[in-house]
Amino acid sequence: MLPPKENFRDAMSRLGAAVNIVTTDGPGGRAGFTATAVCSVTDDPPTLLVCLNRGASVYPVFSANDVLCVNALGAGQQSISGLFGGKTPMADRFAAVSWHTGVTGAPVVDDAAVSFDCRVVRRAEVGSHEVLFCEVQSLATHAEAHGLVYFGRQYHDVRAT
Repeated sequence: MLPPKENFRDAMSRLGAAVNIVTTDGPGGRAGFTATAVCSVTDDPPTLLVCLNRGASVYPVFSANDVLCVNALGAGQQSISGLFGGKTPMADRFAAVSWHTGVTGAPVVDDAAVSFDCRVVRRAEVGSHEVLFCEVQSLATHAEAHGLVYFGRQYHDVRAT
């Protein structure tokens, strides 16, 4: 028997996860959202996955575009997460951060801890979500090693010592 949805969500809140801003631009338009459901798949070829709720307001844009950038936020960037995770108009989200266009055409957040500029190479529907398999075309890392994780329904800064 499957656990109730609330129990599953409570249990998942005990898994720390990097906080990411996932961005895209292309025929469907420009969009970005906050995600913790990002995971490495393989390093040959370098591939990661992103899970996106098919009911999300940004879903049609990501569905129409075959590129995206996973921008892992760094320590102190909680406000960016809230901005991209809320109901803020898309133009205001991008106006609030410094970014440039990556090799795929996806927006790359300049101050992210690390950014993975990707082409979507496969999609799979699982429950309410679509899993996007993304082949990394280029990456950029911030000079300072730092990160932002979400654990226990709270943000936590992570800094290398």
